[in-house]
Amino acid sequence: MTASGTQPGSVVFELADFRNCPLIDFTRDENNQKMKEALAGVRERLGREYPIVIGGETKYCETKFQSFNPARKDEVVGVFQQSTPELLDQAIASAVETYQRWSREPVKERVRAVLRISQLIKERRLELAAWMTIEVGKPWAEADADVAEAIDFCEYYARQMLQLAEPAPLPPIEDEDPELRYIPLGVGAVIPPWNFPLAILTGMTIASIVAGNTVVLKPSSDSPTIAAQFFRILEEAELPNGVVQFVTGSGSEIGDPLVADPRIRFIAFTGSREVGTRIYERAARVQPGQIWLKRVIAEMGGKNAVIVDEDCDLDEAVSGVIVSAFGYQGQKCSAGSRAIVLEPVYDLFIERLLERIPELVRAGDLDSADVNFGPVINRRAHESILRYIETGRSEGRLVTGGKAGDPAGYFIDPTVFVDVDPKAIIAQEEIFGPVLSVIGARDFSEALQIANGTQYGLTGALYSRNEARIRRAKDEFHVGNLYINRKCTGALVGVHPFGGFNMSGTDSKAGGPDYLLLFTQAKSISRKKK
Repeated sequence: MTASGTQPGSVVFELADFRNCPLIDFTRDENNQKMKEALAGVRERLGREYPIVIGGETKYCETKFQSFNPARKDEVVGVFQQSTPELLDQAIASAVETYQRWSREPVKERVRAVLRISQLIKERRLELAAWMTIEVGKPWAEADADVAEAIDFCEYYARQMLQLAEPAPLPPIEDEDPELRYIPLGVGAVIPPWNFPLAILTGMTIASIVAGNTVVLKPSSDSPTIAAQFFRILEEAELPNGVVQFVTGSGSEIGDPLVADPRIRFIAFTGSREVGTRIYERAARVQPGQIWLKRVIAEMGGKNAVIVDEDCDLDEAVSGVIVSAFGYQGQKCSAGSRAIVLEPVYDLFIERLLERIPELVRAGDLDSADVNFGPVINRRAHESILRYIETGRSEGRLVTGGKAGDPAGYFIDPTVFVDVDPKAIIAQEEIFGPVLSVIGARDFSEALQIANGTQYGLTGALYSRNEARIRRAKDEFHVGNLYINRKCTGALVGVHPFGGFNMSGTDSKAGGPDYLLLFTQAKSISRKKK
C-alpha cells in the first residue's frame, strides 16, 4: 500500500498490507518456558508505585489506591494515585496545549510514532501478557491474544490513517479545485475497560492520536498496572510529552468531571451499559464555555445468543457454546451467555454440554498454560455473579456449577441453567461472569425472536447447515457481529470490525475501515481557478 500525508510536500510512505498478528503456541516447550520466565519477572516487580504523568511530569497524591491479583486477592499488584480535581484540570490543560502542535504534525510522523509503539509492544509481548495474567486473571492464551490485538490495532490504524490522508475522490468542477480533508477533533477522554486492559486501551488511544488528537487516558482502577506499562511504552517510543496524559483514580471522582469538562471534545469509552449511558447523558449537556457538541464513541456490552438448530454439527456447536460462554470466565462483552436450542436436539445438546465442560474448562490460578479458567475480576463482581446465580435457581434448572470456587481468589465454577424462560432475569441482564442460560425454541422463527429479545445487539452465532436459515440469520439476527458455525467471541482486527446495536453502544466498529472517521471531522475546501 502506498499513501501520502496531507501536508504540502509530504514524502510518500509505504507499508506492507495489514496482516493479523499470529498467536503464540504455548504447547511448545520453548514458549511455555518463556511465559513462565515472564511471569517470574513480573512477580519481582509487584507492589511498585506508579505516578500520574501530565505533560511529561510525574505527580504523586496523598490519597492512593491499590490493584490486586484476583486469583490471590490479597496480593498487591501496584499502587496508584487517586487524582485530585486540580491534577485533572492540569491534565486537560496540558492536552489542550499539546493539541496545537500535535494536530499539525504530518500524518506520516504520527504514523511512524504508532509503528514505534507497535514494535515495542511486540518486543514486550510475553511480559505484557504476564501482567494481564496476574492483574486481571487472564489465562495465557487469552492474555497473548489481548497483546496480539493491541499490536493489530496499531498496525491497522496506522495504515487506515495513511489511506484517510489521501485526497478524497470528488466530482470535477470546471472552475474550482475542491478537496476534502479529515482533520482532528481535539482533546479526547479515553476510558478503557479492565477486561481487555491492553487491547481496547491501545485501540482507543492509538485511534485518537494517529488521527491527530491528544488524550487524557483514565484506565480502569482494576487494571491500572497494565495501563502504566503501556504508558511507559509511549514514553520509550518518544511520543511527545502531553500527547497522552496518564491519570488514575475512581470513575466517580475524576471520570464524571473529565467527561463533563467543556474542553473535552470526544469520549471513547468501553464498559457497562450503566456507565456508558451515564457518560452519554453527561456528555450531551452543553457546559458554560463549550463550543461543540461532544462526540461519544461507546461500546457497552451485550446479552449474546448462540442459536443451535437440529441440522448442525452438534459437537462443534457444543464446543463453540462452551468457549463463548466460559472463555475468560464469561467476562467479555461478546460472551455467549444464552444458548438457544431447537427442541429436536435440546436434550441431546444439554447432555453433550455437560460431558464437555470438564474437558474444555480447566480451572486454577493460571500458573500454567493448561489452566484456561481463572477468577472473576474483584469482590464486587464475585458477589454480583453469585446473586445472579441465586436468582437463577428460581428461574431455571441448575445442572452444573452454581457455587464459589477456591476461596484464595474470586473464583466461581462454570454454571449452567437449563429450561430458562427467555424473559427471565438471567436471560435478559448482562451478568458478566461464567453463567450460561440454555433456552428451548420450538422452531427457527422463535429462536430468532428470542435471540433478538433483549435490549442489546452486540454479537451472535448460528450453528446450522441449512442455507435458508443462514440467509435468514444474516437478514434478521439483529447484532453487530454475526458468526456462522463458529463461536461468538474472538473478533479479529480488520477481519471482524467490532461493535453492536441498540444498548450495545453507538454502532462504532473498532478495527474497521470507518473507525478513524469517528476521531476526525471532514473539512471541505474549494479554490476558484484563475
